[in-house]
Amino acid sequence: MRAVMLLLTAAIFSCANLQAQSPNASISGRITNAQQKPLAAVTVTLHRLADSALIKSAVTGDGGFFEITMVKPGQYFVEASLLGYKRHYSAAFSLAPADSLNMGYIALTEAAETLGGVVVKASKPMFEIKADKTVFNVEQSINAQGSNALELLQKSPGVQVDNNENISMKGKTGVRVYIDGRMMQLDARELANYLKSINSNDIEAIEMIPNPSAKYDASGNAGIVNIKLKKNKKYGTNGSVNLGLVQGITPKGNGSVNLNYRNKKVNVFGNVGGNTGLYANSVELYRIQGDTIYDQKSNMANNRQSANAKAGVDYFINSKHTVGIIGTLNVGNTVSEIEGVTSISPASVQRLEKSLLAFNTLYGNRTNGNLNFNYRYADTLGRELNIDADYGLFRGRGNSIQPNFYVDKFGRPINQFTYRNNTPTNIDIYTIKADYTQRAWKGNLGYGAKLAYVKTENAFEFFEDANNSPVLNANKSNRFEYLENVNAAYVNFSRSFGEKYSLQAGVRAEQTNSRGTLTRLDGEVQKDGLVKRNYIDFFPSAALSWAANKNNSIGLNYSRRIDRPSYQDLNPFENKLDELTYQKGNAFLRPQYTDNVELTHTFKGMITTSVGYSFVKDFATEITDTTNGNATFIERRNVAKQQIWSTSISAPLPINKWWNGFATVWFNYQMFEGAFANGTLKRTLPMYGLYVQNSFTLGKKGTTAEMSGWYNGPGVWGGTWETKPMANIDLGLQQPLFKKKASLKLSVTDVFFTQYWRAASDFGGLYIRGEGRNETRTFRLNFTYRFGKNEVKQARQRKTGLETEAERIKG
Repeated sequence: MRAVMLLLTAAIFSCANLQAQSPNASISGRITNAQQKPLAAVTVTLHRLADSALIKSAVTGDGGFFEITMVKPGQYFVEASLLGYKRHYSAAFSLAPADSLNMGYIALTEAAETLGGVVVKASKPMFEIKADKTVFNVEQSINAQGSNALELLQKSPGVQVDNNENISMKGKTGVRVYIDGRMMQLDARELANYLKSINSNDIEAIEMIPNPSAKYDASGNAGIVNIKLKKNKKYGTNGSVNLGLVQGITPKGNGSVNLNYRNKKVNVFGNVGGNTGLYANSVELYRIQGDTIYDQKSNMANNRQSANAKAGVDYFINSKHTVGIIGTLNVGNTVSEIEGVTSISPASVQRLEKSLLAFNTLYGNRTNGNLNFNYRYADTLGRELNIDADYGLFRGRGNSIQPNFYVDKFGRPINQFTYRNNTPTNIDIYTIKADYTQRAWKGNLGYGAKLAYVKTENAFEFFEDANNSPVLNANKSNRFEYLENVNAAYVNFSRSFGEKYSLQAGVRAEQTNSRGTLTRLDGEVQKDGLVKRNYIDFFPSAALSWAANKNNSIGLNYSRRIDRPSYQDLNPFENKLDELTYQKGNAFLRPQYTDNVELTHTFKGMITTSVGYSFVKDFATEITDTTNGNATFIERRNVAKQQIWSTSISAPLPINKWWNGFATVWFNYQMFEGAFANGTLKRTLPMYGLYVQNSFTLGKKGTTAEMSGWYNGPGVWGGTWETKPMANIDLGLQQPLFKKKASLKLSVTDVFFTQYWRAASDFGGLYIRGEGRNETRTFRLNFTYRFGKNEVKQARQRKTGLETEAERIKG
């Protein structure tokens, strides 16, 4: 609660500071290019003439308008900047009380021919609100340093990570995570492990895209989170070295090296990084099943080591043609040790009858690699062709030893069971895609196609110990093979109508063929072990924007999305945590479909408000169920239809020349309705959250500080679980060193230790109450040293072809 009050106080105080200043004078104008077309997202800053100190700033909206209010009398000048254009400085002017200065049209000149020699001195804002996405520039955040990619997502506006490390956005599940435009085909657990292996030093920015256009794959009903890894944009040879220390319950370390060489014909780039550490967490589950109470307490220790590397080369054949190759590799090893005690007692007397002592040791290693070949053609007539051919692989090897001991209320042995399993997973992904854009009908026309083929092979070998020796249980062992082919094509058109209106519309068609085969180890197909599906779907999208005046712009967006099951969610293996708890897949799981519509309003290019509605058909979620015995398991099922009403407000807070901030607040109202074998699901629940970030410039030596935090109110998970509030506050300090070639960053995460989960479910005759804590309160120290030239050449951004497949791999 202290964390919540501090966050609210910071937000209120920020707004109060904005309103307390008297609006003595104002400045307005419109930014265009040389052809008098309005430019959006231009940063306009007001400077004091005497010392060039920054006084206030604004960002132009879709119509190019800006306005700066609440300006004290004095002498000033205005600066306007946008990437790809020369920086513009106005003539000096004076403002008297109550003046309203209209600067008219300010035309920016393109700077494409001079970008090669510009020395970088400015920096991006920490958060950028754009028409189709919100961008979190990780490099600008002190508190982001020393974090991994999963932790960074939890620090991102409107993004939540639950107790099972599932990712949602503004309370909506079904987010698809991309790395450099390539969708990660991993399940929640493997995706979380992969994201934990990526250090913040290797991340440039995180993009949150709620309503992607038809150009993107249709998967992901809550939108897309794209993590952009660093790719050096500088001429010559340059790079950086990063070292980090994280101290929680135990110390952890991370580091990375980035190198780049670039001239007019070739760009060679690469980075390598790694993480190591022991991570602790605890879970408590209290459940009433039938006439028995199970009170389970578990402590877990995960020893993780990981390394990742990325390398590539771009060859600029001439001004129109570019070819490139990019390779990424990620390897990880984990040893997890779980110790659990489950007290078992009759519900009628609530007196201890016996206990289960479970000791589970899991050994896992994984390899995730991708290779991309690409070609780009672009001319001065607006025609552009991009071709990508990709191969991706995932290799996972896991085995576990699970001794289970039952003892009576006096601690005397009753019986013992020891289980072992071996779970190899092989996944191969092949994709090829082409995207073409050209000017047509006074706008831009884009169309393209994609072919994807995926093959997954899984085995589950289950052993039971007899006389201290493992014996294969063939009845509980099996193999699962899944083949999937998705063929897609799209067309998309965008056009501006005058200076006030713009339209984007498109449609994507995806045809899916799949086959899942469950066999015994000897190859015999099991009962109901063959599942085939063939279907075609169309996914329209549209966006309309209206620049009503210089202060207000309105947008309306619609998109239809699909969430296909992850590959291992279709795999009906039973993966035991202990004698009484396990997880299983569902070969008959269907895709879920979502229709999204959203209305947005932007005020003065800064404050963005949105209202949206989503309807989900065949809503799929993890349901907690019971067996005929006393075991509890989790299985993903299509259980209901889901409706979500949502709203959000986001805005930068330029409070003072030494104090800047950003805040976003979101709220949604979710409704679930469905019926199936063990009950009827009908539930409505409001959810809300808050994110606030403040950055401070301290003194004249470049010292900066940051306070950031988030709060998520009560919510729902899995349709049946009601979750309690969670909150987090981080503090950080940064000091540049060695003439700004290096920086030292200190931070403390989860200062008030409020980032822990609590939830309860009462459904289908099973009541469960649980809570858990991770090692969230940490002290972090990070050192970065940069070397080489600082001359910038505008980078070639590449989105590879694996945009949908790599996120559906399940561990």
